[in-house]
Amino acid sequence: MQLTAAVSFLTILQEESVSIHTYSHSFLHIILQNLEHRDAGVSNAWLETLLAVLEALPKETIRHEILNPLVSKAQLSQTLQSRLVSCKIMGKLANKFEAHIIKREILPLVKSLCQDVEYEVRTCMCRQLEHIAQGIGAELTKTVVLPELVELARDEGSSVRLAAFETLVNLLEMFDADDRSQTVLPLVKSFCEKSFKADESILVSLSFHLGKLCNGLYGIFTPEQHLRFLEFYKKLCTLGLQQENGHNDNQLQLQTLEQEKKYISVRKNCAYNFPAMIVFVDPKNFHLELYSTFFCLCHDPEVPVRYTMAMGFCEVAKLLNSGVYTIHKELVTLLQDESLEVLDALVGHLPEILELMTNGGENSGSESKLLSIPDLIPALTTAEQRAATSLKWRTHEKLLQKYACLPHIISSDQIYYRFLHRMLTIILTNNVLPVQKAAARTLCVYLRYNRKQEQRHEVIQKLIEQLGQGKSYWNRLRFLDTCEFIMELFSKSFFCKYFFLPVLELTHDPVANVRMKLCYLLPKVKSTLKIPTDKLLLQQLELCIRKLLCQEKDKDVLTIVKRTVLELDRMEISVDGFQKRFYENDLLDQEKERQELLLLEMEQLEKEKQQNEGRSTNISDKMFEKKRRDSKTSSALAKNVPLSFPGSSSSTSTGKEGKKSKLVRSQSFSTQALHPKYSNIDKCPKSATTGYTSAVSGMGKSSVLSFSDDSFRTRSTGNNGNTAFASSSSLATSSRNSANSADQKNNGNKDSQSRKMSIKNRKSNS
Repeated sequence: MQLTAAVSFLTILQEESVSIHTYSHSFLHIILQNLEHRDAGVSNAWLETLLAVLEALPKETIRHEILNPLVSKAQLSQTLQSRLVSCKIMGKLANKFEAHIIKREILPLVKSLCQDVEYEVRTCMCRQLEHIAQGIGAELTKTVVLPELVELARDEGSSVRLAAFETLVNLLEMFDADDRSQTVLPLVKSFCEKSFKADESILVSLSFHLGKLCNGLYGIFTPEQHLRFLEFYKKLCTLGLQQENGHNDNQLQLQTLEQEKKYISVRKNCAYNFPAMIVFVDPKNFHLELYSTFFCLCHDPEVPVRYTMAMGFCEVAKLLNSGVYTIHKELVTLLQDESLEVLDALVGHLPEILELMTNGGENSGSESKLLSIPDLIPALTTAEQRAATSLKWRTHEKLLQKYACLPHIISSDQIYYRFLHRMLTIILTNNVLPVQKAAARTLCVYLRYNRKQEQRHEVIQKLIEQLGQGKSYWNRLRFLDTCEFIMELFSKSFFCKYFFLPVLELTHDPVANVRMKLCYLLPKVKSTLKIPTDKLLLQQLELCIRKLLCQEKDKDVLTIVKRTVLELDRMEISVDGFQKRFYENDLLDQEKERQELLLLEMEQLEKEKQQNEGRSTNISDKMFEKKRRDSKTSSALAKNVPLSFPGSSSSTSTGKEGKKSKLVRSQSFSTQALHPKYSNIDKCPKSATTGYTSAVSGMGKSSVLSFSDDSFRTRSTGNNGNTAFASSSSLATSSRNSANSADQKNNGNKDSQSRKMSIKNRKSNS
């Protein structure tokens, strides 16, 4: 009853059910009376109500009703509960009055309570000193609050020392350089030294505040002190995992469960402070100073430590900037972590992390996507499959939503072969509706950024056949969900071209739920039409609505159809071109359509580029073959020259005959007709004729052979290099044989003609 009353009194104030004057008069006294209730839970509930009420009460009411009685309530003669309540009220009042009032009326009570005989009171008052310091300013804090904190930091009670340490850390910004170097730094050093030896109670708190402490004292550290605090942090990061003497297994067995929990908390706090420690050592020195510690924390055996590292991974990546490549392996490790909690923590900022990874930070130039993270795609697919097989469908849903960033990270083909079909499978087979919707939207994003028209058409066809025309009504419902995402992400013309008619076909669906969902979707479907371009589609829509009105037998569906008809009648259809009423939507739709056309143009350009590259590759292959053949020919000639070099008559005659035969062959080739297939030299490729001209001018008689080889090779397209070379050489051989036979025929004809001429001369003489 008391707890409910405390909450109710606070609700009355927050909802302003009565004026503040009436509230002070009617409710404030009841709240103050119950502050000293014998039950601690009831007392704390009324105290929380009072502290909230203080924000709204006027200063005069606070001074007369609360501050004046507080002087007597804070006396040593009062109960412990009364003094604890007084400490918390004074911390709240510090921001309500001017500094001189606080100095005169509140600070004497603060000093008294800081020296209370009970350690609970000293601890409570010490934690309120931060609020009091903010109320009185830096000067009074230096002269009044800092001496009290120094004394409390040496208190015999561990909880008091802990409160003093945490308050010192929180007030670092209010102290000048002299106070930090002469007062705060020695205290912090003593805390660090005692934490491992005599005062392990402060270890967890010290590890939690170490990042803030190191950066707050950064300007006054000497290089030696800087290194000492860094080594202290590294030691905390492995606390409980390894010991100085190397007897790890034995000492771990001797540790109590409480110590193990404490050490896990310490390492978790170190993981929380890791980004701050990167700032402390400078990101440029990360690989040298902190990478080994980062590796240990990412591979820590305890899930809370790895979870905290996953939560802060994005901050680490931002700080490293161009040096982010050093933590690629740890990203893959956390993606493959056995705990789904770690994966869930990492996925929250996955788009930002992947963008930083692939871009290599802000200052690095653009590089080809994911060359530096070869294991990332398998890690992403493994993470999705592990989430899919678990019972934590919210993690799976979150993962699929974040995977929509992949078109900006990896190539279109990688998405198509590794992720897009997986999304379609999830839509068809998964039983959780939010997961199916997340997969459908991500699939639409992949389709939106796919750069190959053939692949887009294939996916669209599968969506229509397997979802829109699927046997299960559940799949047909998911098709309508997918169409909503299509209308959101694509242009109106795209939807009308591919999905408008398949959607209208569902007006004949045998399941009432499908027809009902379609009726809710019809206004959005109509909004994609433009007149007069889509006049025929509008007629189809009106025809389907008429059929629904006339033929629908389900009462619920018919009711929704009638509502939808009224809504459709009130709608105005946009026309081609811009209208003031739909200007923003038309502008956005035009931008979507422009991007879709740009994708088609880019695809066409890529095809042309590939064709040009293929042609240049073929030409370079031909040049290489020609050079290789020429080099073989010259080497063969070089081998044959010494055989005919000695000055014997036989060798001389052989050389003369060889020259004579070469001369006959060249003359016959130049005078004789080419093979019918290659007879028209104008039809030869330009490269071949050019090669022939240059070869004749530069290489003499041997160029004829290279011309024939090159001309035949250029015409034998569609084969590989070796086949082309073999066929061209065989063709060249056959041409040579035909040339020799032609020489013989010519010689025979000349001999017969000379004999006939001699016979005629003899007859005439006779």
